[in-house]
Amino acid sequence: MPTALATKSDAQIKTDVLNELKWDATVDETEVGVQVKDGIVTLTGNISAYPKKLAARDAAHRVWGVRDVVDDMKIRIPATWERTDEDVAKAVRSALKWDVLVPDDKIATTVSNGTVTLLGSVNTWMQRYDAERCVHRLAGVKGVINQIAVAGPQVDPTKIKREIEDALERQSEREAKRIGVTVRDGVVTITGTVRSWGEKNAIERAVLYTTGVRRVDDRTTVDPYQ
Repeated sequence: MPTALATKSDAQIKTDVLNELKWDATVDETEVGVQVKDGIVTLTGNISAYPKKLAARDAAHRVWGVRDVVDDMKIRIPATWERTDEDVAKAVRSALKWDVLVPDDKIATTVSNGTVTLLGSVNTWMQRYDAERCVHRLAGVKGVINQIAVAGPQVDPTKIKREIEDALERQSEREAKRIGVTVRDGVVTITGTVRSWGEKNAIERAVLYTTGVRRVDDRTTVDPYQ
């Protein structure tokens, strides 16, 4: 990886993003347009499936030197993959029911023009994440809005903070030293600067698995050259 003093031109970042999109087998790189300015990547194009849109976004985030990603991609599902909202609603309910990590009886859904809104209340932030994960790959889904609340048992904020910081230290000492964690009423606020979206994702995972987290306010920024 380049040193903290090295820099990438926008042209080089664009080339690397295009190559990353081509390398990722879950992405159809011919559907995605890429523009870069000051390290900010804008993705455009008509995408044939929602998971491909998410994969393209993740691929851009993986490239070193990318500060942020603007998602201007549109979902244009081919006629053979189109589903009515009723069909999507049935598939979503089935997916929630069959996922052993999701309390489907606590989750309600609304489907409008292929966009699924998840509602209800679960016990952990991880269950909220799993509910979204199990529906976004379903045929006909064009987007997911997660409005599930987390209303599990109260956990001492000091304990939540310590467990998150311990997880960061186990996974990456560098990340732990750069990140501030505060907890109030189950809301975890994360601050600091990281060098890549990989580091940012590692921090999010540490929070994701911690019991007692009700909501996450992620205020971290990505600066590859710090």
